[in-house]
Amino acid sequence: MLSTTFGTLGVPAPLVKVLSSQGIDTAFPIQVDTLPDTLNGRDVLGRGKTGSGKTLAFSIPMVSRLGGNLAGGKRRPGRPLGLILAPTRELATQITNAITPLAEAYGLNTTTIFGGVSQGRQVAALKAGVDIVVACPGRLEDLMKQGFVNLDTIEITVLDEADHMADLGFLPVVTRILDKTPGTGQRMLFSATLDNGVDKIVKRFLHDPVMHSVDEANSFVSAMTHHVFEVSGVDAKKDLVQKLASGSGRRILFMRTKHQAKKLAKSLTDAGIPSVDLHGNLSQVARDRNLAAFSAGTVKVLVATDVAARGVHVDDIELVIHVDPPAEHKAYLHRSGRTARAGHAGDVVTVVLPEQKRDTDALLRKAAIKVTPQRVDSSSPAVDALVGDVAAYVKPLPRVEAPQQQRQSQGGRSQGGRSQGGRAQGERSARPSRDGDSSRGGRDAGASRSGANRDGARTERTERTDGGRGRGGDTASAGGARRERSGRPAGAASAPRSGSAAGRSGGARVGSLQVGGLVRGPGSGGAGRSAPRRSQG
Repeated sequence: MLSTTFGTLGVPAPLVKVLSSQGIDTAFPIQVDTLPDTLNGRDVLGRGKTGSGKTLAFSIPMVSRLGGNLAGGKRRPGRPLGLILAPTRELATQITNAITPLAEAYGLNTTTIFGGVSQGRQVAALKAGVDIVVACPGRLEDLMKQGFVNLDTIEITVLDEADHMADLGFLPVVTRILDKTPGTGQRMLFSATLDNGVDKIVKRFLHDPVMHSVDEANSFVSAMTHHVFEVSGVDAKKDLVQKLASGSGRRILFMRTKHQAKKLAKSLTDAGIPSVDLHGNLSQVARDRNLAAFSAGTVKVLVATDVAARGVHVDDIELVIHVDPPAEHKAYLHRSGRTARAGHAGDVVTVVLPEQKRDTDALLRKAAIKVTPQRVDSSSPAVDALVGDVAAYVKPLPRVEAPQQQRQSQGGRSQGGRSQGGRAQGERSARPSRDGDSSRGGRDAGASRSGANRDGARTERTERTDGGRGRGGDTASAGGARRERSGRPAGAASAPRSGSAAGRSGGARVGSLQVGGLVRGPGSGGAGRSAPRRSQG
């Protein structure tokens, strides 16, 4: 099939120039199909697989039409012109990152609105005047009720991942928000499926929409290879997961619960595989920092719950591992869609215990995935083929001996013993972090005092993709916010209070981030632990 350039689709030259500077010259199928209509102001219903290029499919026409008509000349405080609704903080941030360079080409400005952080900066941006708002529904409605934003000037509205907003229970608040936008404006809705009430939104708010579906609702990327690895038991599963995580490329490991995601990230880090976690118990600062480390490549392993199933768009993720098979087939497809993006190849592994075989078979049938299960252990050739060369990346920690085993006589005292009346070095290092993820009583951040969910979203014990019950209903996770000044990712052990250099460094840094109990710079070959300081009598 011949490639199609953006210029031939009618995209204005300033935007073609921005895209070209980013190495984006050829349009994807969903962009080829939708741009002629969206650039002309038509309402569009777009359905396409994850990673198919939907963000540019709606960002380009929004900026083109707003910028061409207005060029930033009609900006008013608290009255944006373009609105993009997204179900999660991460997705909202990704959209903002994609649309901002395009908007700047026309002198338009953007801001992102979501819960889980102070609303101060968001309010200040609205008061200063903003052209395009990318928002999660809950916090946006909260600011509307407080009078900080009015949607009566909205000319273009986009709903991204509409089916996921339905899964999270956001459709009532989305309906209330859309009711506040002018009925004459252009509206675009992008969704993988039209179930769970999405069709009601389409019928009520889209006028004579053109539907473009570039693939079947359940289709998966052809460059994606699926594997089902059956293991004999929990111990074999642990060894297999550690082996799969040890490769040199980026990989995401999906867990079903927040607690298990945090626990696995710490376990991998302790084993010499620097990892960060991403889930609803983390504050927004921690989530942003961990995702930034993963995106930059300073950490190659992200252990996540379904909060990352749709909102994480990172290039060159070579492997997705379903450590815990998801509960339903749509989650499987969206988790898997983190790899094999934008035409690149990728692998997906589902790890299955004996008691999970029947449910996993049913899950894959619903997802239309045909794959032959393999019985493996951590040394199987099929596993080695996915791991590749790990020697340059994995640096296991040496065994740390107890102080009484490190006795080296010096003036009748052991180096590992008490120095100047203080505690033995490293004695406190095993104390769990108190950054909010391991606070006493195990209180889930989603049940914090930041307020009840106002969107009608279901409360679940397993991970809520938007991170808990925040004030605005979308993501206000308060747990984990209290200890963010230390600059270490969630899950890192608290720094020992020993007087030694090693004690003060606490755990390790990967690039500029502290991860677990390691000191792992990109070229670090040591264990990251200085020798015990001698007693000074």
